[in-house]
Amino acid sequence: MDRDFGITATFPSIRREDVPTRVDWAFKEAHPWYPVPSFLERKEFETVIERIMDPREERTMDPDEALRKQRGFFESGATLDVGFRRRSLERLLAALTEQEPLILAALHEDLGKSGFEAFMTEVGLCRAEIRFALRHLRRWTCVRRVPTPLAQFAAASRVYPEPYGVVLVLSPWNYPVQLSLEPLVGAVAAGNCVVLKPSNQTPATARALARLVEAVFEPDHVRTVLGDRSETAYLLEQKFDYVFFTGSTEVGRQVLGKVAKHLTPVTLELGGKSPAIVDMTARIDLAAKRLVFGKFVNAGQTCVAPDYILVHESVKDALVAALGREIAKAWPGGAENPDLPHIISERHFDRLLGLLDGATVSVGGQGVRDTLRIAPTVLVDVGADHASMAAEIFGPVLPVLPYRDLDEAVRFVRSRPKPLALYVFTERRATRDRFLLEVSFGGGCVNDAIVHLATPHMGFGGVGDSGMGAYHGRTGFDTFTHYKSILDKKSWVDLPIRYAPFTQAKERVLRLFLK
Repeated sequence: MDRDFGITATFPSIRREDVPTRVDWAFKEAHPWYPVPSFLERKEFETVIERIMDPREERTMDPDEALRKQRGFFESGATLDVGFRRRSLERLLAALTEQEPLILAALHEDLGKSGFEAFMTEVGLCRAEIRFALRHLRRWTCVRRVPTPLAQFAAASRVYPEPYGVVLVLSPWNYPVQLSLEPLVGAVAAGNCVVLKPSNQTPATARALARLVEAVFEPDHVRTVLGDRSETAYLLEQKFDYVFFTGSTEVGRQVLGKVAKHLTPVTLELGGKSPAIVDMTARIDLAAKRLVFGKFVNAGQTCVAPDYILVHESVKDALVAALGREIAKAWPGGAENPDLPHIISERHFDRLLGLLDGATVSVGGQGVRDTLRIAPTVLVDVGADHASMAAEIFGPVLPVLPYRDLDEAVRFVRSRPKPLALYVFTERRATRDRFLLEVSFGGGCVNDAIVHLATPHMGFGGVGDSGMGAYHGRTGFDTFTHYKSILDKKSWVDLPIRYAPFTQAKERVLRLFLK
């Protein structure tokens, strides 16, 4: 209260349920000196309560004890019940819907996302993921019978899905809700207990996620840990049964090194320079519209955003002009557009503007330091050795490079680390097939960009430097599930072939079985 109101009153102790009453008292004490309009008062009232009631049990409870309690809860068998998992997901869906305004406000505070963009790319996708899991959960959790080889007669073969146990989910700042809740849904659906560690670079959203989790789950089932890198470092020293990390390739290597000493299985959702290829047959105006959407949503701070464009030299000028028209329509005012998300930090703001040196800025290029917004920018006259081509851009800067023939384009992409995504814009099957069959990448689109991840019917993940493992929909359930193979051998018959002594007659029968 001293921080929020300048009231130095202290209380020897206070219960959580008393916090709203105490905050209401503080408002009444403070307002004679600091009057505010009633609608702002209510908003600030809820904000203050959120700050005070920020779930920080992890900071006061012995971390080792918290993990022991979660492991004890898992070992109690409570999460094995499919009904328990379903009820947990249903409560999560209801709470996500109820708390949507607070979550959208937090995303705007941290990243400058408009309500439309935040719902489209974060909350809406999470709700769809939960509904999909609820529709299919019963079938996913069934024991599956599989064929038994004749050599194993008489027996039945079954695959039993079982949860790993206590899993750690480390989520990033760029899509802090989606990239926290979608793996969480898969882990809970599979029957695990979860420790969720959101990024400290989006503090308002991290607090909103913590409040959401606290409203839905018992802390021994799902727990949120807030804090900075020290908390992350501590968690990575512990033995979890599975670790799911989303972030940069550099940090992904560090995570992999940390969990290796425990032989913990891990999914790494990383990044990389995802190319878009536009050939001479592409519908240029449509390609430009979809590329502008895919590149500049969330101000380019998207792991699957097109990181550069390879365009056939015969249509380069037409594509650059079309990109300029689409940017003008989508983001009028450039860096002054209030719906344009801002860059996460001043350091990244400076890094991105530094990428403009040595290239021709065809569109955009302006930055406003006070708001950390950078106008959607297109670079031309960019060589393969330019700074913008050295590492993942992760911002609203799009280099355009020409190519002469398809062989050159394929070689260019294959000479670089395997990207998380690839997009090919063409009306020719031959062009499409060259990239889909000859180039390794995580996933992608033909004649579109980034939307391949917005479906629960396909897994999403990387390969090589862009990651390992996948999730979304059934693939997410599979990621957090160990499939236990069981051969149920019958005792009413026992074929003697496998037992010594080994005779020629037995060998003839064995060869017949194992043809």
